[in-house]
Amino acid sequence: MSIHLRNLTTKPNTVDPENRTVEAIVSTGADTPRGAYIERLDLAGADLSRLIGAPVLDAHRSASTRDQLGVVEAAELRPEGIWVRMKFRSASSALSVLSDIEDGTLRGLSIGYQVAKWEDTRNGQTRIRTAKIWTPIEVSVVPVPADPGAHFRNGEMTMEAQETVIEQSTETTTRAAENAEIRTIAATAGLTRAWADEQIDAAATPDEARRAAFEAMQQRSTSTQTRTTRATVGTDNTDPAVIATRAGEALYARSHPDHDLSAPAQQYAAMSCVDIARDCLQRSGLSTSGLAAGTVVTRALNSTSDFPLILGDAVGRELRRAYQAAPSGVRLLARQTTARDFRAKRALQFGSGPDLKKVSETGEFSYGTIDESGESYSVETFGRIFGISRQALVNDDLGAFTQIPAKLGEAARAFEAAQLVALLTSNPTMSDGTAVFHADHNNLAATGASLSIATLTAARTAMRRQKGLAGEPINATPFAVVVPPELETEAEQLLTQINAAKSDDVNPFGKLTLAVEPRLSDVNAWYVAADPATIDGLEYAYLEGAPGPQIETQQGFEVDGVKIKVRLDFGCGWIDHRGWHKNAGV
Repeated sequence: MSIHLRNLTTKPNTVDPENRTVEAIVSTGADTPRGAYIERLDLAGADLSRLIGAPVLDAHRSASTRDQLGVVEAAELRPEGIWVRMKFRSASSALSVLSDIEDGTLRGLSIGYQVAKWEDTRNGQTRIRTAKIWTPIEVSVVPVPADPGAHFRNGEMTMEAQETVIEQSTETTTRAAENAEIRTIAATAGLTRAWADEQIDAAATPDEARRAAFEAMQQRSTSTQTRTTRATVGTDNTDPAVIATRAGEALYARSHPDHDLSAPAQQYAAMSCVDIARDCLQRSGLSTSGLAAGTVVTRALNSTSDFPLILGDAVGRELRRAYQAAPSGVRLLARQTTARDFRAKRALQFGSGPDLKKVSETGEFSYGTIDESGESYSVETFGRIFGISRQALVNDDLGAFTQIPAKLGEAARAFEAAQLVALLTSNPTMSDGTAVFHADHNNLAATGASLSIATLTAARTAMRRQKGLAGEPINATPFAVVVPPELETEAEQLLTQINAAKSDDVNPFGKLTLAVEPRLSDVNAWYVAADPATIDGLEYAYLEGAPGPQIETQQGFEVDGVKIKVRLDFGCGWIDHRGWHKNAGV
């Protein structure tokens, strides 16, 4: 019989050329072989907060803005995997990639991610590492994806107004259309042609095939079979920050044999600077065959972003080690906080609440007030730049990564301590118009005297008698005695706890902490301080997100090597006088 049909065709994909957008499934959680183990992504543990607005890159490259094709506009977890909508840039290079996606000649997708929690299991002899908590941070268009299920999504089915007259049965024509739809489902889900043929041979309907495809994708995500498609090192999941952390730790460990090298960094253990530079070039796809050591280092500095990052990580570890180990007496008795910007940081001091008053059965509650005062200081920027020469890198001179950074770390901690000691000894005027240590503040001994049970008792009594803004007692408790080195022995004798034979010999101050500050120029004066965790006094702040000295690296031009900048955003000031007491000594 003669049958009139409308051909059923699909849109090529979800590319919207006018808005420069396309939809895609960027991960189905498929297993990926990683040499000695299988890596698995638990989609339920994915934190997609950083994926919206994340860059769309060309094959994970991020050396310059030219490598960014666009951004991720939207992202969500769907039954088939992680779905995104990407918007491409208007640059000709990005539009060319979008055109190839629309033509279907570019189909591979991959994601870069950071893992917060791993879970190690085994399936027989196969080790499986599952990322239980992880964060996708970028999407890349790649030629060979690690996840064969990642794909650009097809659009909805549409009917074209093309009529054809054919002579065949209705049943045959309907089955042919269903078979074509099943093959489309298989291609979209990243399944093989053999899988589609099995569904067709079983006379499955498109709905049945779609359900079977979802089941196959779920089984694939939990399967441990070896895949034929593999991502090579340097084209998939090569986050420069991760590589810098691992290789930088290995470089640091060579100077510190006692450092317990983490498992991910073991692959870089014992590698020299030249070996690491060669590895960076090879991961970037650059040949190093026949290159001399000096040429390898020069090319790594100028052709890759990884090598300067690795050197900066090693230097940063050494700087932080020296910074944290440097001694500081007064700094231990100051409270650390943060500042959001470089404007004056105002610290409000509230008095205690008003006394509670009795309310009769039919009476009204009366209003009270809370007194407040404020001190302010601001965070400022300090820093230096130093260089590691190309000669030092070629010579694998580990001293360049230890001596200079260690001295800078010690200098940064000494600078902070000096700023705090200057506040202590300069006795600045507070917002009430009175110096920090003053008789009106009841925190300055009337006459100077040496350390003794009697003078410590007087200092403790004065602190416990301190009044709040509304005149209420605050009971500031002594925590530490601060002395210059000249009084260290005397203070140790006074604060040493001994087993007394009688009550008159009991040392009431044996629990006080001794803080020796070599920067105190007055060899006679000594101080008593309360615990900064319980009462305000000295305070110091770093810029938010940048505690302590920070490191930045840059390939050198004036210096033939790498330049490293150390920046410290730091500020300090007096918040309250009630937590400190001074005795001028004799």
